[in-house]
Amino acid sequence: MPPTMKKDEVPASDRRLALDDVGVARILFGPGNENLQLIEQSTGVSISVRGTEMTLDGDWEQVTVVRRFLEELYGLIRAGRPLYRSDVEQALKVVAQDGSVSLGDIFLDTIYVSNRKRIITPQGIGQKRYIDAIRSHDIVFGIGPAGTGKTYLAMAMAVGSLKKQEVQRIVITRPAVEAGERLGFLPGDLADKVNPYLRPLYDALHDMMDHEQAARMMQRGTIEVAPLAFMRGRTLNDSFIILDEAQNTTSDQMKMFLTRLGYDSKAVITGDITQVDLPEDRASGLIEAATILAGIEGIAFCRFTEQDVVRHPLVQDVIRAYDKVARPRRESRVTPEGNDGQ
Repeated sequence: MPPTMKKDEVPASDRRLALDDVGVARILFGPGNENLQLIEQSTGVSISVRGTEMTLDGDWEQVTVVRRFLEELYGLIRAGRPLYRSDVEQALKVVAQDGSVSLGDIFLDTIYVSNRKRIITPQGIGQKRYIDAIRSHDIVFGIGPAGTGKTYLAMAMAVGSLKKQEVQRIVITRPAVEAGERLGFLPGDLADKVNPYLRPLYDALHDMMDHEQAARMMQRGTIEVAPLAFMRGRTLNDSFIILDEAQNTTSDQMKMFLTRLGYDSKAVITGDITQVDLPEDRASGLIEAATILAGIEGIAFCRFTEQDVVRHPLVQDVIRAYDKVARPRRESRVTPEGNDGQ
């Protein structure tokens, strides 16, 4: 059937979609049919409902896409996947990026089930590639803007590996680099001073397991959260290691961290090269590593864009606006070889 056909020419059988499970249909439609309204707004296809039967009105090409989209969402729910408004929003973004992708391959790929019984899965094509890279490589770099799930997904993979006894411990670290403040002005001893820099890592960890369980594992050393400076001189065997905010590592710090990797260990390095807080005369170890390590077997680089952001839709627009202004400055922060790793 030619894609130029208008809605009046689309056969009735192609415009109608009847569902055979009332309960699943209600979840698909959402409260007050809000999920269907969201799909209408995003695609321009009108969806009318009678019982569990939907009628789609629009151009043939869009009707075909929306019909397949609804069938796939229906399949996700029947497979036991909860469906929230945010899931529909993310699924629409996925289809907009690649209309041929299978939503089941992404949204049914369970990484971990949190202590709140929340199923953690990839939320898009970029996140799915990232998770697959972590499974198949010993060193993975996740580079991209905030809100793309780089650290959160790495944490979920780490906790999942620990639960399955694939590793013996988790080590989570980040550089304690000031962003407009000085550590000396913060109260307390060294531990108190660096704790605010590690707080986001604790937050992600506590989202995966309850506080008491996490506290016991940290007390035993099964889970360790520490500033990057504490990694020097160590060899980490049987470990899942996460380096967060890696754009704020120096060249020497990045080399030091990467050479900590021991036998049967895996390392994930995450960072946003648009938010480097180092002095202007210091090259980012993350940007440099993207050049030096490119092409080495066993190391994967996953790059995220604003399309992979899983926060409020306006966050994408904010990232685009700032990136447009900041790009010339970022490109001037070159490595000694004169290449910023892009």
